[in-house]
Amino acid sequence: MTRPVLSRATVDRDGLRRDDDAAMAAAWDDAQVLVLDREGRALVDGTDLVLVAASDAPDGDRLYLGRDGAQAYFAVVGDLPRRLGARAQGLRDVGAVLGDRDAGLMVHAVGLAAWHALHPRCPRCGGTTTVVRAGSVRRCDVDGSEHFPRTDPAMIVLVTDGADRAVLGRQEVWPERRFSTLAGFVEPGESAEQAVVREVREEASLEVRDVRYRGSQPWPFPASLMLGFRAVCDADAVPVPRDGELAEVRWFTRDQLRDAGGWAGGPGEVLLPPAVSIAHALITEWVAEA
Repeated sequence: MTRPVLSRATVDRDGLRRDDDAAMAAAWDDAQVLVLDREGRALVDGTDLVLVAASDAPDGDRLYLGRDGAQAYFAVVGDLPRRLGARAQGLRDVGAVLGDRDAGLMVHAVGLAAWHALHPRCPRCGGTTTVVRAGSVRRCDVDGSEHFPRTDPAMIVLVTDGADRAVLGRQEVWPERRFSTLAGFVEPGESAEQAVVREVREEASLEVRDVRYRGSQPWPFPASLMLGFRAVCDADAVPVPRDGELAEVRWFTRDQLRDAGGWAGGPGEVLLPPAVSIAHALITEWVAEA
């Protein structure tokens, strides 16, 4: 499968240096800083992130994103800088058009900032927490416990009949013609492959086999890691919405997906998920195989 667009990155996260406060202070002096607002948006000029010098960054927790050679990168949450012609954009809007470096920086920054915003207090005692290790950890000011950013594994699967048809579903809140692959969170004590079988059964009343991993993509809204799969079910199986999550679920042929105007974003029978999603990659990979 083609690498999903939010799985691109060129910057070394440089985890070993995070414990060195002196090194982090020196890195900040010459850093390029990605500023996020409190809605997770960054300033984007065309297809490039607007990065500022550390001296021009707003006050706030310095979240170390890593380095590319001698160049260090940080993120800070605060008021966005001003630049003529640039606009505040969210990751969903621009993730597919940013270059590899900028896509990786923004995904990292958005996920890290979202975790910090949601975890100002210790889950053990309720005490306040302080940012340590250059933004990769929060430490409780009361009991000293350390807390790390969480990532929630979720499976996403393209179910096919092993030939020329695939199952796609539509949620009630989506546009009328928008269809996508089936997805759901991995439950405690469950493997990702077991989650595929369970979720497809719960959402579409289908029994699947031959579950094959295809790739992964971070999805920091706020903290998911999407694990992409394919699976096969019987060609005569009838998909039926079951758990109330989907308003509609049905078979589509390759030609229906390839020829529908939605393939190119125009009017047609089907609107595919946006290019920023791993669902788009799973579907387009399969369509292109024949």
